[in-house]
Amino acid sequence: MKRILIIVMVTLLMVSLMACAPVEKPETSNTSNTESGDTKTDSNDKKTVSGLKAFTKDELKVGFIYSSPIGSEGYIYVHNLGRLALEEMGIKTLYLENIPETSECEKAARDLIQQGCNVIYAVSFGHMEYIANVADEYPDVYFNHCTGYITKNNMSTYMGKIYQAQYLAGIAAGMRTATGKIGFVTTFPIPECVRQVNAYTLGARSVNPTATVEVKWTSSWYDPATEKTAATELLNGGCDVIAAYCDTMNPQMAAAERGAWATGGTSPGGEAVVPNAFLTSAIFDYATFYKQDIQEIMDGTWSSTGGFKWRGLDEHVVKLEGISKNCAPGTKEAVDAAEKGIIDGSLDIWKGELKDNTGVVKVKSGETLTDEQLLALDWFVEGVIGKVG
Repeated sequence: MKRILIIVMVTLLMVSLMACAPVEKPETSNTSNTESGDTKTDSNDKKTVSGLKAFTKDELKVGFIYSSPIGSEGYIYVHNLGRLALEEMGIKTLYLENIPETSECEKAARDLIQQGCNVIYAVSFGHMEYIANVADEYPDVYFNHCTGYITKNNMSTYMGKIYQAQYLAGIAAGMRTATGKIGFVTTFPIPECVRQVNAYTLGARSVNPTATVEVKWTSSWYDPATEKTAATELLNGGCDVIAAYCDTMNPQMAAAERGAWATGGTSPGGEAVVPNAFLTSAIFDYATFYKQDIQEIMDGTWSSTGGFKWRGLDEHVVKLEGISKNCAPGTKEAVDAAEKGIIDGSLDIWKGELKDNTGVVKVKSGETLTDEQLLALDWFVEGVIGKVG
């Protein structure tokens, strides 16, 4: 009897203590960490201005969706350099490559989330609508789409202002060309590509007013053979400088084989590939952008409501990869002056008067193009040989 009484008293005491103890709330995140043996060492309840959880470094797991192979050059390669920069910060990442611009993108995003990713970056324009669909399914996951225009509370859009660096590369091309004919190989007639061709042409004509830039479309983000064929056709037509915005340096290699000049696009390393042809290269520094964006998630300042995250020379998300020994005398000085003007605002490359390549005035004298107009740009400036669409 005494023993039973003692047991009852102990039981009542334990119940009383449990009732007074603080209750820990369960983790509310829809994601999980699947790294074996990994334990979270830090956590907080802070939220971003969009209402999403502000993850700590230990909680973050970032997934990347690539439309083509990573390779060693080009657009996907430079995004992957950004992913590797996050890993150097101690942030866990995953990636899937060769994901087509179809519903396969939705599956890829879900697969990454099932593996614990709470931040997703999709880097190809055609992934946009599929990423938007998955963003609706997972409101607590951060989604980010490069080059697109659909935003949601948990989905932002971003890109480097590569057109600024292309303007500078165009200066180098305009000063180097002997024929006054420059070729530009790129992918699809969308604003992203039209802006770059236009900026490059404006840069070239700022130092060589009669220079022309002829465009060849490849209709693919990644097609090495077609990219080289397009460059060869431009060279056959008298172009002595080749520029490109695509996923390989095949156009630049075609130029080198013919003794012509070349400027690179998107990624570093052009001088190593075509040392005797290389002038300079307009490149993205997505390592800088991804570190900025992830820091905003950790700080609680990330938002999708501030518009397109379009960052340029001033924020070091785009830049020019040097001026090689192959450039014409005075190129560095001309490029440096233009770069300084773009950064401090004294040079507006879109300021009118600007005509399209049919002679129609598109931007009146004293006016300029807004970011909204640039993001929808669908016409070529004077000096471009080619059509949009």
